[in-house]
Amino acid sequence: MKNTPEDLGYDLKQESTGHQNGEQPAVDDSKKYRVDWIGSIPYIVIHTGCLAVFLPQVGISWIAVGCALLLYFARMFFITGFYHRYFSHRSFRTSRAFQFVGALGGCAALQRGPIWWAAHHRHHHCTSDTELDRHSPREKGFLYSHMGWFMTREHNPTDERYVADWMKVPELKFINNHYWLAGVLLAGCLLGAGALLESLGFATSAGQMFVWGFCISTVAVYHGTYTINSLSHQFGKRRFKTNDDSRNNVLLALITLGEGWHNNHHHHSSSARQGFRWWELDVTYYILKSLSWVGIVWNLRPVPEHVMAEARSNKLHALQSEEAEPVERELESAA
Repeated sequence: MKNTPEDLGYDLKQESTGHQNGEQPAVDDSKKYRVDWIGSIPYIVIHTGCLAVFLPQVGISWIAVGCALLLYFARMFFITGFYHRYFSHRSFRTSRAFQFVGALGGCAALQRGPIWWAAHHRHHHCTSDTELDRHSPREKGFLYSHMGWFMTREHNPTDERYVADWMKVPELKFINNHYWLAGVLLAGCLLGAGALLESLGFATSAGQMFVWGFCISTVAVYHGTYTINSLSHQFGKRRFKTNDDSRNNVLLALITLGEGWHNNHHHHSSSARQGFRWWELDVTYYILKSLSWVGIVWNLRPVPEHVMAEARSNKLHALQSEEAEPVERELESAA
């Protein structure tokens, strides 16, 4: 019998109310925009490390670039598939063992731990584009909503009121508090692999693999993920009327393996699929669907038929409005 996290008694209502009593945490306006420069040193160092690519000792090779792309794709999937769709929204089920694998893979992206990520994201859905939203471009501006919030001290702690379900899992609590271990392990493996490949005569080195595979790839995953907080609340199309500024953006969907269908997601957040229509590319969902065929994940929550019917109705109304506008302009001109 498979041991599943759902057996721990997660209340699905908690996803929409934030925590059991529905109260919202207070925001200290005096600290809202204060960057914790000391605490952000590792984050800044990783960004600065990307500049080492211009050093003659580092340079570029197809091996290093290929490694960076592979690690970008893999870690982006763990963020979108597990941190977001699993830990935040419980949109599918998996075993306790693979749940830990998903958490470990997400930790390697150094976007803090899975419980912190889920708590933060559930808070976002409760407060989206209000003054309580921690990264609303409408309320905070682009730069803060994109990355500034991640560097503030008050957003560092895990708000356990939003994640009572995951706080019952000891191994997740451990990795949530020590998420950086996955990043250190990845960096060490890249340095070792680079040194080994160089000793075998391949055109790469330990430094090159570290800069490309760790620094550049990690920064790319950072900012790819951040675009959903910032750009997808500013640019794109709105299929559904939601109480926020979420938009669907095909370019961001390509960058983030399907997360760019953000208006879809904010309208119905519990679905494992965010590209509601067949032409809306959602690589994360395709991978999850493939994993379900071999029994690694199961019970992928679908897009309900009433949501799809609403999408079709909204499309029809949009087409009718487009056809009516030229006629209205002609009538106004004639008058």
